[in-house]
Amino acid sequence: MIEARLTRHIASDAPRVLVVDGSRVARLLIEQVLKQTLPNAVILSCASGAEAKAQLQSGVVDLVTTALMLPDIDGSELAQYVREHAPQAYIPIIVVSGNVDERLAQRALGDAVTDYFDKARGYAALAEFIRGYVAPPNRAEGRVLYVEDSKVVALATRRMLEKYGLTVSHVVSVEEALELVRESSARGELPADIVLTDVYLKGGATGKTLLEHLRGEFGYTRDALPALVMTADDNPANQAALLRAGANDLVHKPVEERLLVTKLLFQLRVAQRLRARATAQPADA
Repeated sequence: MIEARLTRHIASDAPRVLVVDGSRVARLLIEQVLKQTLPNAVILSCASGAEAKAQLQSGVVDLVTTALMLPDIDGSELAQYVREHAPQAYIPIIVVSGNVDERLAQRALGDAVTDYFDKARGYAALAEFIRGYVAPPNRAEGRVLYVEDSKVVALATRRMLEKYGLTVSHVVSVEEALELVRESSARGELPADIVLTDVYLKGGATGKTLLEHLRGEFGYTRDALPALVMTADDNPANQAALLRAGANDLVHKPVEERLLVTKLLFQLRVAQRLRARATAQPADA
């Protein structure tokens, strides 16, 4: 959603994660899922912005998660402080909140925030999300429906995704994408595991149009068929409209590879897990 240069590759055997939340219960839940997913991680738990600032003086941290509402400071303000005072070049900063939608609609999280996570997805999904930043996978499986009308951009992005093991079906317009979706739906098949689209494309339709068809005409929910939108449009109203139309997340252009891949693989893993759970339910009944 918010572009950030992930210039520092996290390769430590014991990553240090700073968890900042005024709720003790929330901190414990986050710590629990982190320890299960990253058993070697050192968790630095803080109940306030002041505690977090003090922890930053004690040594390098590899990642920060923060609530939006802290007892003494706003989460976005803490993110800006980290940017200005952290000893290393870059730290991924993730806002973890159950009420992030309003900030997203207003585009008011600030450039200091790398990414956001909605608590409604659950803490198990949060563990996978954080792992994508701390220990990103080198390989993945999944089908990507990729909509991009620039041959140069499409070639570079396709090679980037295929490097991780993804299968990419590339089309240059919304009309072509919708034709593939209709053909798959007629066969009772999912057209892809995830959709990646630019906003402004050849033809009369935009990425927003594609989202409206996917969520409306075909009835695919964000969980059933996640969609990631790449945009160079800095207009807050236009970005909010994409989220309301059904985008799972936005990636700012020019695209930074690590950020795009982290976001895409996270959405892919969540969707695949939900599909597997839905498939297993009848057998468990």
